[in-house]
Amino acid sequence: MTDSERTIRTADASGGTPAPALSGRTTLLFAVASGVAVANVYFAQPLLVTLSQDFRISAAAIGVVVTLTQIGYGLGLFLLVPLGDLVDRRTLVVTQLALLAAALVATGTAATAPVLLTALAAVGFLAVVTQTLVAFAASLSAPDRRGRAVGLVTSGIVIGILLARTVSGALADLAGWRSVYLSSAALTLVLTLALYRVLPRRSAPPASMRYLRLLRSTLTLFAEERVLRVRALLALLVFAAFSTLWSCVALPLSEPPLSLSHTAIGAFGLAGAAGALAAAPAGRLHDRGLAGWTTGTALVLLTVSWLPLALTRQSLWALAIGAVVLDLAVQAVHVTNQSLIYAVRPDAGSRLIGGYMVFYSVGSATGALASTAVHAMAGWGAVCLLGAAISALALLVWVVDSRQCASAAGSRTKTGICRSVLRW
Repeated sequence: MTDSERTIRTADASGGTPAPALSGRTTLLFAVASGVAVANVYFAQPLLVTLSQDFRISAAAIGVVVTLTQIGYGLGLFLLVPLGDLVDRRTLVVTQLALLAAALVATGTAATAPVLLTALAAVGFLAVVTQTLVAFAASLSAPDRRGRAVGLVTSGIVIGILLARTVSGALADLAGWRSVYLSSAALTLVLTLALYRVLPRRSAPPASMRYLRLLRSTLTLFAEERVLRVRALLALLVFAAFSTLWSCVALPLSEPPLSLSHTAIGAFGLAGAAGALAAAPAGRLHDRGLAGWTTGTALVLLTVSWLPLALTRQSLWALAIGAVVLDLAVQAVHVTNQSLIYAVRPDAGSRLIGGYMVFYSVGSATGALASTAVHAMAGWGAVCLLGAAISALALLVWVVDSRQCASAAGSRTKTGICRSVLRW
């Protein structure tokens, strides 16, 4: 596809009238709904010890609780999110949220381990409504403000991910772990009604494409778009590092000599929530053409963050500092990634973001399973070495890609994305 053809498709992918602009109030609602939805994927992390005891799952295998939720999330990214390019996104969002509330009720009332794990997988599958909202926000934003809009919605997602641990721990101490999921179900229903009232309908007719072809086209996009492949690989690695910390940190914190409560463990999500501060500025830097500088700086910080994290048993301040740096870095890379890939093919925004986020989910699931297993075998120090190695590998991927773009200077490949990568 030529640049001119892409411009035509971007301006009006379906021949309809332009969609209404995204207001500040609606953007805030998008951010809140996205944060609440994605929080459900992470509620279990500070509850791992309690779930292990209640459902008689071994400490080495309890990471499967997080992993199955992430697997469900990954399947939802591939099977549900692309539907945003095919059907009315308003209908898709409202339906997913209603079903998510039902899955949360099933989780909160589960009596056996198989029921719990099945319900959590369903929660992950339906929580991908978050990414439908990201694509929705991007489609309603002008190109020169798209990074900012994505950044603001992602700020809500970051806050949801990290405050999920704080809320989950506090509610579990006050009313038991089941109250976490039942309360979320009620809040999700409230947000469903609010979004039903304010979300705009699609102003252009949906794409004339069957569902199976839509799914195949998601795979085709990976073959056609280099930036999607590179940024998806970075997502896999940075979220594997992210999950290595947050899926496992409850274990050393709940063990002697620290022996912290659920509330205290969850409170460290407040420190990590500072990562939300990086989302909106990272979007603005993308809009200014500084995607490369943002990515490189963030990946260096991600690698360095494991130094204070390794001192967690000696100092909780070290954990707080390391968590803030790690989350700032991860979210800066994440917002830059999403802004870059959406700009490549706005007409396929849901498929691009859905395909990209599959790698996010794979990375998160891998980090959760690997970190809990490594902790059981070799302790917290080995977990930090694992996280540092994953982070350094992400930095290496970015360096190699930057050099390949640099070597293409003057050729046809030094357009768009390569300019963004190289501009410092």
